[in-house]
Amino acid sequence: MSVAIEAMTQAATANPNFDELSPKKYDWSESEKRLVLSSFFWGYICTQIPSSIVARQWSAKKLFSLALIVCGVATIVTPLAAYYGGWQAVCATRVIAGLAQGTVLPIMHTLLSRWVPPEERGRLGTFVYSGGWIGNVISLLSSGYLSASSVGWPSCFYTWGGICILCAIVLYLIGKDSPSEHPGIPLDEKEYIEISLGITEISERPSTPWISILTSLPVWALLITQCTHTWGFWMLLTEIPSYMTSIMGFNIKDNGLATALPYLTAWIFSFPISYVSDLCIKRNIVTTQASRKICNTFSQWIPAFALIGLGYVDKDQPGLVEAILIIAVSTNIASYCGYNVNHMDLSPNFAGTLMGFTNAAANVCSLLAPIVAGWIAPDTKDVLQWRNVFFLSAGLYLVGNLIFILFGTSKIQPWNDAIKSRRDSTLDNVSKAPTTVVTIEELKNIEKIP
Repeated sequence: MSVAIEAMTQAATANPNFDELSPKKYDWSESEKRLVLSSFFWGYICTQIPSSIVARQWSAKKLFSLALIVCGVATIVTPLAAYYGGWQAVCATRVIAGLAQGTVLPIMHTLLSRWVPPEERGRLGTFVYSGGWIGNVISLLSSGYLSASSVGWPSCFYTWGGICILCAIVLYLIGKDSPSEHPGIPLDEKEYIEISLGITEISERPSTPWISILTSLPVWALLITQCTHTWGFWMLLTEIPSYMTSIMGFNIKDNGLATALPYLTAWIFSFPISYVSDLCIKRNIVTTQASRKICNTFSQWIPAFALIGLGYVDKDQPGLVEAILIIAVSTNIASYCGYNVNHMDLSPNFAGTLMGFTNAAANVCSLLAPIVAGWIAPDTKDVLQWRNVFFLSAGLYLVGNLIFILFGTSKIQPWNDAIKSRRDSTLDNVSKAPTTVVTIEELKNIEKIP
Protein backbone atom coordinates (compact mmCIF):
# COMPACT_ATOMS: atom_id res chain seq x y z
CA MET A 1 0.00 0.00 0.00
CA SER A 2 2.88 2.37 0.75
CA VAL A 3 3.99 2.10 -2.90
CA ALA A 4 0.52 2.14 -4.43
CA ILE A 5 -0.59 5.25 -2.58
CA GLU A 6 2.26 7.20 -4.13
CA ALA A 7 1.07 6.13 -7.58
CA MET A 8 -2.53 7.00 -6.66
CA THR A 9 -1.64 10.52 -5.60
CA GLN A 10 1.26 11.40 -7.89
CA ALA A 11 0.85 9.62 -11.22
CA ALA A 12 -1.90 8.81 -13.68
CA THR A 13 -2.24 5.72 -15.77
CA ALA A 14 0.10 5.02 -18.64
CA ASN A 15 -2.96 4.70 -20.91
CA PRO A 16 -4.48 8.20 -21.43
CA ASN A 17 -7.43 6.88 -23.45
CA PHE A 18 -8.92 4.76 -20.68
CA ASP A 19 -12.62 5.22 -19.80
CA GLU A 20 -14.03 7.43 -17.03
CA LEU A 21 -12.97 4.92 -14.40
CA SER A 22 -9.40 5.38 -15.55
CA PRO A 23 -6.92 5.70 -12.69
CA LYS A 24 -6.40 9.30 -11.80
CA LYS A 25 -4.39 11.40 -9.45
CA TYR A 26 -6.11 11.95 -6.10
CA ASP A 27 -5.39 15.20 -4.33
CA TRP A 28 -4.94 13.79 -0.85
CA SER A 29 -2.98 15.65 1.80
CA GLU A 30 -0.10 14.07 3.68
CA SER A 31 -2.25 13.67 6.78
CA GLU A 32 -4.95 11.91 4.74
CA LYS A 33 -2.36 9.59 3.23
CA ARG A 34 -1.07 8.76 6.72
CA LEU A 35 -4.62 7.95 7.81
CA VAL A 36 -5.01 5.60 4.85
CA LEU A 37 -1.75 3.84 5.67
CA SER A 38 -2.48 3.57 9.40
CA SER A 39 -6.13 2.51 9.01
CA PHE A 40 -5.01 -1.05 8.28
CA PHE A 41 -3.72 -1.37 11.84
CA TRP A 42 -6.97 -0.12 13.35
CA GLY A 43 -8.56 -3.36 12.25
CA TYR A 44 -5.42 -5.48 12.57
CA ILE A 45 -5.15 -5.00 16.33
CA CYS A 46 -8.83 -5.74 17.02
CA THR A 47 -8.97 -9.35 15.78
CA GLN A 48 -5.78 -10.73 17.34
CA ILE A 49 -7.23 -12.24 20.52
CA PRO A 50 -10.73 -13.16 19.24
CA SER A 51 -9.29 -14.99 16.24
CA SER A 52 -6.92 -17.01 18.43
CA ILE A 53 -9.86 -18.24 20.50
CA VAL A 54 -12.02 -19.04 17.46
CA ALA A 55 -9.15 -20.85 15.73
CA ARG A 56 -8.64 -23.12 18.75
CA GLN A 57 -12.33 -23.80 19.37
CA TRP A 58 -13.55 -24.05 15.76
CA SER A 59 -11.21 -24.57 12.79
CA ALA A 60 -7.97 -22.71 12.14
CA LYS A 61 -7.97 -23.76 8.48
CA LYS A 62 -11.50 -22.55 7.78
CA LEU A 63 -10.98 -19.29 9.63
CA PHE A 64 -7.73 -18.71 7.73
CA SER A 65 -9.44 -19.34 4.38
CA LEU A 66 -12.30 -17.00 5.27
CA ALA A 67 -9.88 -14.28 6.36
CA LEU A 68 -7.93 -14.51 3.11
CA ILE A 69 -11.11 -14.23 1.03
CA VAL A 70 -12.28 -11.17 2.98
CA CYS A 71 -8.86 -9.56 2.63
CA GLY A 72 -8.72 -10.35 -1.09
CA VAL A 73 -12.16 -8.88 -1.79
CA ALA A 74 -11.40 -5.76 0.27
CA THR A 75 -8.18 -5.29 -1.70
CA ILE A 76 -9.82 -5.76 -5.11
CA VAL A 77 -12.56 -3.18 -4.45
CA THR A 78 -10.10 -0.54 -3.20
CA PRO A 79 -9.82 1.25 -6.60
CA LEU A 80 -13.62 1.55 -6.78
CA ALA A 81 -13.70 2.76 -3.19
CA ALA A 82 -11.17 5.46 -4.02
CA TYR A 83 -13.14 6.56 -7.10
CA TYR A 84 -16.56 6.77 -5.46
CA GLY A 85 -15.74 7.45 -1.81
CA GLY A 86 -12.33 9.09 -1.72
CA TRP A 87 -9.75 8.47 0.95
CA GLN A 88 -12.44 7.79 3.57
CA ALA A 89 -13.74 4.78 1.62
CA VAL A 90 -10.19 3.55 1.09
CA CYS A 91 -9.69 3.73 4.85
CA ALA A 92 -12.78 1.54 5.24
CA THR A 93 -11.40 -1.12 2.88
CA ARG A 94 -8.06 -1.02 4.67
CA VAL A 95 -9.75 -1.46 8.06
CA ILE A 96 -11.58 -4.52 6.68
CA ALA A 97 -8.32 -5.89 5.29
CA GLY A 98 -6.68 -5.27 8.67
CA LEU A 99 -9.48 -7.09 10.48
CA ALA A 100 -8.93 -10.07 8.19
CA GLN A 101 -5.14 -10.08 8.37
CA GLY A 102 -5.21 -9.63 12.13
CA THR A 103 -6.24 -13.27 12.34
CA VAL A 104 -3.22 -14.58 10.43
CA LEU A 105 -0.47 -14.79 13.06
CA PRO A 106 -2.66 -16.33 15.80
CA ILE A 107 -4.00 -18.86 13.28
CA MET A 108 -0.53 -19.73 12.00
CA HIS A 109 0.72 -20.19 15.55
CA THR A 110 -2.24 -22.43 16.31
CA LEU A 111 -1.52 -24.58 13.25
CA LEU A 112 2.23 -24.72 13.87
CA SER A 113 1.67 -25.77 17.49
CA ARG A 114 -0.33 -28.76 16.20
CA TRP A 115 1.98 -29.75 13.35
CA VAL A 116 5.58 -28.93 14.31
CA PRO A 117 7.60 -31.03 16.82
CA PRO A 118 9.51 -28.97 19.41
CA GLU A 119 12.94 -29.73 17.95
CA GLU A 120 11.84 -28.44 14.53
CA ARG A 121 10.05 -25.26 15.60
CA GLY A 122 12.90 -22.93 14.76
CA ARG A 123 13.42 -24.26 11.25
CA LEU A 124 9.81 -24.79 10.18
CA GLY A 125 8.49 -21.73 12.00
CA THR A 126 11.10 -19.54 10.31
CA PHE A 127 10.37 -21.13 6.93
CA VAL A 128 6.67 -20.29 7.26
CA TYR A 129 7.01 -16.78 8.63
CA SER A 130 9.87 -15.76 6.35
CA GLY A 131 7.43 -16.06 3.48
CA GLY A 132 6.11 -12.68 4.54
CA TRP A 133 9.56 -11.17 4.01
CA ILE A 134 9.98 -12.46 0.49
CA GLY A 135 6.40 -11.35 -0.13
CA ASN A 136 7.41 -7.83 0.87
CA VAL A 137 10.33 -7.92 -1.54
CA ILE A 138 8.18 -9.13 -4.44
CA SER A 139 5.39 -6.64 -3.75
CA LEU A 140 7.78 -3.70 -3.34
CA LEU A 141 9.58 -4.45 -6.58
CA SER A 142 6.51 -5.40 -8.64
CA SER A 143 4.11 -2.66 -7.57
CA GLY A 144 6.06 -0.05 -9.49
CA TYR A 145 5.89 -2.08 -12.69
CA LEU A 146 2.19 -2.83 -12.20
CA SER A 147 1.46 0.85 -11.66
CA ALA A 148 3.16 1.67 -14.95
CA SER A 149 1.09 -0.91 -16.88
CA SER A 150 -1.86 -0.07 -19.13
CA VAL A 151 -4.26 -0.71 -16.26
CA GLY A 152 -2.30 1.56 -13.96
CA TRP A 153 -2.08 1.50 -10.17
CA PRO A 154 -5.37 -0.46 -9.74
CA SER A 155 -3.55 -3.49 -11.13
CA CYS A 156 -1.62 -3.65 -7.84
CA PHE A 157 -4.86 -4.21 -5.96
CA TYR A 158 -6.38 -6.55 -8.56
CA THR A 159 -3.25 -8.72 -8.71
CA TRP A 160 -2.60 -9.11 -5.00
CA GLY A 161 -6.28 -9.36 -4.12
CA GLY A 162 -6.73 -12.13 -6.68
CA ILE A 163 -3.68 -14.01 -5.40
CA CYS A 164 -5.08 -13.74 -1.87
CA ILE A 165 -8.38 -15.35 -2.91
CA LEU A 166 -6.54 -18.07 -4.85
CA CYS A 167 -4.48 -18.92 -1.76
CA ALA A 168 -7.67 -19.13 0.29
CA ILE A 169 -9.17 -21.67 -2.10
CA VAL A 170 -6.01 -23.81 -2.15
CA LEU A 171 -5.76 -23.73 1.65
CA TYR A 172 -9.39 -24.74 2.09
CA LEU A 173 -9.08 -27.65 -0.34
CA ILE A 174 -5.82 -29.20 0.85
CA GLY A 175 -5.17 -27.76 4.33
CA LYS A 176 -5.82 -29.69 7.55
CA ASP A 177 -6.13 -28.49 11.12
CA SER A 178 -4.02 -31.28 12.61
CA PRO A 179 -2.22 -34.53 11.67
CA SER A 180 -5.18 -36.57 12.94
CA GLU A 181 -7.38 -35.02 10.23
CA HIS A 182 -4.95 -35.69 7.37
CA PRO A 183 -6.01 -38.84 5.47
CA GLY A 184 -2.73 -39.26 3.61
CA ILE A 185 -0.15 -38.79 6.34
CA PRO A 186 1.83 -41.96 7.18
CA LEU A 187 0.88 -43.48 10.53
CA ASP A 188 4.43 -43.40 11.88
CA GLU A 189 4.80 -39.70 11.01
CA LYS A 190 1.45 -38.91 12.62
CA GLU A 191 2.44 -40.76 15.80
CA TYR A 192 5.85 -39.06 15.84
CA ILE A 193 4.27 -35.59 15.70
CA GLU A 194 1.58 -36.34 18.27
CA ILE A 195 3.93 -38.08 20.71
CA SER A 196 6.51 -35.29 20.45
CA LEU A 197 3.79 -32.74 21.16
CA GLY A 198 2.22 -34.83 23.92
CA ILE A 199 -1.13 -34.93 22.14
CA THR A 200 -3.82 -37.21 23.51
CA GLU A 201 -7.35 -37.83 22.34
CA ILE A 202 -9.33 -35.46 24.56
CA SER A 203 -12.73 -34.36 23.34
CA GLU A 204 -13.07 -31.61 25.94
CA ARG A 205 -11.61 -28.27 24.87
CA PRO A 206 -10.07 -26.37 27.79
CA SER A 207 -11.09 -22.78 28.47
CA THR A 208 -8.36 -20.17 28.24
CA PRO A 209 -6.64 -19.70 31.64
CA TRP A 210 -6.49 -15.91 31.37
CA ILE A 211 -5.65 -15.29 35.02
CA SER A 212 -2.68 -17.65 34.84
CA ILE A 213 -1.54 -16.09 31.55
CA LEU A 214 -1.80 -12.53 32.83
CA THR A 215 0.13 -13.36 36.01
CA SER A 216 2.89 -15.32 34.26
CA LEU A 217 6.32 -13.65 34.34
CA PRO A 218 7.60 -15.49 31.22
CA VAL A 219 4.54 -14.27 29.29
CA TRP A 220 5.18 -10.66 30.27
CA ALA A 221 8.85 -11.02 29.36
CA LEU A 222 7.75 -12.36 25.99
CA LEU A 223 5.27 -9.51 25.52
CA ILE A 224 7.83 -6.79 26.30
CA THR A 225 10.37 -8.42 24.00
CA GLN A 226 7.87 -8.64 21.15
CA CYS A 227 6.80 -5.01 21.65
CA THR A 228 10.36 -3.69 21.49
CA HIS A 229 11.22 -5.86 18.51
CA THR A 230 8.08 -4.78 16.65
CA TRP A 231 8.92 -1.13 17.33
CA GLY A 232 12.37 -1.53 15.82
CA PHE A 233 11.14 -3.56 12.86
CA TRP A 234 8.44 -1.08 11.87
CA MET A 235 10.75 1.86 12.39
CA LEU A 236 13.11 0.26 9.89
CA LEU A 237 10.29 -0.56 7.48
CA THR A 238 8.49 2.79 7.54
CA GLU A 239 11.17 5.38 8.27
CA ILE A 240 14.31 4.14 6.53
CA PRO A 241 12.93 4.92 3.02
CA SER A 242 12.40 8.53 4.15
CA TYR A 243 15.91 8.62 5.61
CA MET A 244 17.39 7.27 2.39
CA THR A 245 15.63 9.96 0.35
CA SER A 246 16.02 12.93 2.69
CA ILE A 247 19.53 12.36 4.06
CA MET A 248 21.27 10.07 1.58
CA GLY A 249 19.70 11.63 -1.53
CA PHE A 250 18.45 8.38 -3.10
CA ASN A 251 15.87 8.75 -5.87
CA ILE A 252 12.60 6.79 -5.74
CA LYS A 253 13.80 3.96 -7.98
CA ASP A 254 17.08 3.49 -6.14
CA ASN A 255 15.26 3.86 -2.83
CA GLY A 256 12.91 0.99 -3.67
CA LEU A 257 15.77 -1.30 -4.60
CA ALA A 258 17.81 -0.25 -1.57
CA THR A 259 14.82 -0.88 0.70
CA ALA A 260 14.02 -4.29 -0.81
CA LEU A 261 17.59 -5.66 -0.81
CA PRO A 262 17.92 -6.00 3.00
CA TYR A 263 14.66 -7.96 3.17
CA LEU A 264 15.78 -10.29 0.39
CA THR A 265 19.04 -10.84 2.28
CA ALA A 266 17.07 -11.52 5.46
CA TRP A 267 14.98 -14.16 3.72
CA ILE A 268 18.12 -15.94 2.48
CA PHE A 269 19.73 -15.64 5.92
CA SER A 270 16.69 -17.25 7.57
CA PHE A 271 17.50 -20.72 6.23
CA PRO A 272 20.98 -21.26 7.72
CA ILE A 273 20.19 -19.64 11.06
CA SER A 274 17.02 -21.70 11.60
CA TYR A 275 18.80 -24.90 10.55
CA VAL A 276 21.73 -24.28 12.91
CA SER A 277 19.35 -23.39 15.75
CA ASP A 278 17.39 -26.64 15.49
CA LEU A 279 20.52 -28.72 14.89
CA CYS A 280 22.14 -27.41 18.08
CA ILE A 281 19.01 -28.29 20.05
CA LYS A 282 18.69 -31.73 18.48
CA ARG A 283 22.33 -32.62 19.22
CA ASN A 284 22.12 -31.19 22.75
CA ILE A 285 24.81 -28.62 22.02
CA VAL A 286 22.61 -26.02 23.69
CA THR A 287 19.27 -26.20 25.45
CA THR A 288 16.10 -24.97 23.79
CA GLN A 289 16.03 -22.04 26.18
CA ALA A 290 19.62 -21.06 25.39
CA SER A 291 18.97 -21.34 21.66
CA ARG A 292 15.94 -19.05 21.88
CA LYS A 293 17.89 -16.42 23.81
CA ILE A 294 20.96 -16.58 21.56
CA CYS A 295 18.85 -16.17 18.42
CA ASN A 296 16.87 -13.36 19.96
CA THR A 297 20.08 -11.61 20.94
CA PHE A 298 21.17 -11.76 17.30
CA SER A 299 17.81 -10.34 16.23
CA GLN A 300 17.80 -7.36 18.61
CA TRP A 301 21.28 -6.44 19.77
CA ILE A 302 23.01 -6.56 16.39
CA PRO A 303 20.34 -4.27 14.82
CA ALA A 304 20.64 -2.00 17.87
CA PHE A 305 24.37 -1.44 17.33
CA ALA A 306 23.79 -1.14 13.58
CA LEU A 307 21.28 1.67 14.15
CA ILE A 308 23.68 3.46 16.46
CA GLY A 309 26.33 3.26 13.75
CA LEU A 310 23.87 4.41 11.09
CA GLY A 311 23.44 7.70 12.91
CA TYR A 312 27.10 8.57 12.31
CA VAL A 313 27.43 7.66 8.63
CA ASP A 314 28.08 10.53 6.23
CA LYS A 315 25.72 11.05 3.31
CA ASP A 316 28.58 10.52 0.85
CA GLN A 317 28.86 6.86 1.98
CA PRO A 318 25.75 5.21 0.46
CA GLY A 319 27.47 1.84 0.22
CA LEU A 320 28.16 1.80 3.95
CA VAL A 321 24.55 2.77 4.68
CA GLU A 322 23.28 -0.10 2.55
CA ALA A 323 25.66 -2.53 4.28
CA ILE A 324 24.48 -1.40 7.72
CA LEU A 325 20.83 -1.74 6.69
CA ILE A 326 21.45 -5.24 5.35
CA ILE A 327 23.02 -6.23 8.68
CA ALA A 328 20.23 -4.62 10.73
CA VAL A 329 17.34 -6.10 8.76
CA SER A 330 18.79 -9.53 7.98
CA THR A 331 19.69 -10.27 11.61
CA ASN A 332 16.16 -9.23 12.59
CA ILE A 333 14.88 -12.46 11.10
CA ALA A 334 16.68 -14.50 13.77
CA SER A 335 13.75 -13.58 16.01
CA TYR A 336 11.76 -16.36 14.33
CA CYS A 337 14.01 -18.78 16.22
CA GLY A 338 13.84 -16.57 19.31
CA TYR A 339 10.80 -14.96 20.88
CA ASN A 340 8.56 -15.69 17.89
CA VAL A 341 8.38 -19.44 18.65
CA ASN A 342 8.44 -18.98 22.42
CA HIS A 343 4.64 -18.93 22.51
CA MET A 344 4.67 -22.59 21.44
CA ASP A 345 7.36 -23.37 24.02
CA LEU A 346 5.37 -21.89 26.89
CA SER A 347 2.02 -23.37 25.93
CA PRO A 348 1.42 -25.58 22.89
CA ASN A 349 -2.30 -25.67 23.71
CA PHE A 350 -2.66 -21.90 23.85
CA ALA A 351 0.10 -20.80 21.45
CA GLY A 352 -2.35 -19.01 19.16
CA THR A 353 -3.99 -17.26 22.10
CA LEU A 354 -0.61 -16.11 23.42
CA MET A 355 0.36 -14.82 19.98
CA GLY A 356 -2.92 -12.94 19.69
CA PHE A 357 -2.38 -11.36 23.10
CA THR A 358 1.25 -10.34 22.60
CA ASN A 359 0.86 -9.37 18.95
CA ALA A 360 -2.10 -7.10 19.70
CA ALA A 361 0.03 -5.21 22.22
CA ALA A 362 3.08 -5.23 19.96
CA ASN A 363 1.19 -3.72 17.05
CA VAL A 364 0.30 -0.72 19.13
CA CYS A 365 4.05 -0.12 18.85
CA SER A 366 3.86 -0.49 15.08
CA LEU A 367 1.37 2.39 15.11
CA LEU A 368 3.40 4.50 17.53
CA ALA A 369 6.84 4.01 15.95
CA PRO A 370 6.31 6.22 12.85
CA ILE A 371 4.31 8.77 14.88
CA VAL A 372 7.03 9.14 17.51
CA ALA A 373 9.66 9.24 14.78
CA GLY A 374 7.76 12.15 13.24
CA TRP A 375 7.76 13.98 16.58
CA ILE A 376 11.46 13.41 17.17
CA ALA A 377 12.51 14.22 13.60
CA PRO A 378 10.06 16.79 12.16
CA ASP A 379 12.81 18.03 9.88
CA THR A 380 13.62 14.97 7.77
CA LYS A 381 16.77 16.65 6.45
CA ASP A 382 18.32 17.07 9.92
CA VAL A 383 20.73 14.20 10.52
CA LEU A 384 20.91 14.96 14.26
CA GLN A 385 17.17 14.41 14.62
CA TRP A 386 17.45 11.12 12.73
CA ARG A 387 20.23 10.12 15.09
CA ASN A 388 17.82 10.49 18.03
CA VAL A 389 15.27 8.29 16.25
CA PHE A 390 17.89 5.59 15.75
CA PHE A 391 19.13 5.84 19.35
CA LEU A 392 15.62 5.43 20.75
CA SER A 393 14.99 2.31 18.68
CA ALA A 394 18.41 0.90 19.58
CA GLY A 395 17.71 1.43 23.28
CA LEU A 396 14.38 -0.40 23.04
CA TYR A 397 16.06 -3.27 21.19
CA LEU A 398 18.69 -3.59 23.92
CA VAL A 399 16.29 -3.40 26.88
CA GLY A 400 13.74 -5.75 25.34
CA ASN A 401 16.23 -8.52 24.73
CA LEU A 402 17.82 -8.07 28.17
CA ILE A 403 14.40 -8.71 29.74
CA PHE A 404 14.00 -11.83 27.60
CA ILE A 405 17.43 -13.10 28.71
CA LEU A 406 16.66 -12.52 32.39
CA PHE A 407 13.05 -13.66 32.62
CA GLY A 408 12.27 -15.66 29.48
CA THR A 409 12.02 -19.45 29.48
CA SER A 410 11.22 -22.29 27.11
CA LYS A 411 9.63 -24.52 29.76
CA ILE A 412 5.99 -25.50 29.30
CA GLN A 413 3.93 -23.60 31.84
CA PRO A 414 1.74 -25.46 34.38
CA TRP A 415 -1.43 -23.82 33.06
CA ASN A 416 -0.87 -25.23 29.56
CA ASP A 417 -2.90 -28.38 30.29
CA ALA A 418 -5.83 -27.06 32.27
CA ILE A 419 -7.94 -30.20 31.79
CA LYS A 420 -5.17 -32.51 32.99
CA SER A 421 -4.56 -30.30 36.00
CA ARG A 422 -8.22 -30.43 36.95
CA ARG A 423 -8.34 -34.22 36.49
CA ASP A 424 -5.18 -34.74 38.51
CA SER A 425 -6.63 -32.55 41.25
CA THR A 426 -9.86 -34.54 41.23
CA LEU A 427 -8.03 -37.86 41.38
CA ASP A 428 -5.85 -36.55 44.17
CA ASN A 429 -8.91 -35.55 46.18
CA VAL A 430 -10.49 -38.94 45.58
CA SER A 431 -7.35 -40.74 46.73
CA LYS A 432 -7.33 -38.71 49.94
CA ALA A 433 -10.98 -39.43 50.74
CA PRO A 434 -11.55 -41.81 53.71
CA THR A 435 -12.36 -45.36 52.67
CA THR A 436 -13.74 -48.35 54.56
CA VAL A 437 -12.34 -51.80 53.86
CA VAL A 438 -14.85 -54.61 54.45
CA THR A 439 -13.68 -58.22 54.44
CA ILE A 440 -15.67 -61.13 53.02
CA GLU A 441 -16.25 -62.54 56.54
CA GLU A 442 -17.68 -59.23 57.69
CA LEU A 443 -19.99 -59.16 54.69
CA LYS A 444 -21.26 -62.67 55.58
CA ASN A 445 -21.89 -61.59 59.16
CA ILE A 446 -23.78 -58.53 57.94
CA GLU A 447 -25.98 -60.73 55.76
CA LYS A 448 -26.85 -62.93 58.83
CA ILE A 449 -28.16 -59.96 60.80
CA PRO A 450 -31.99 -60.16 60.75
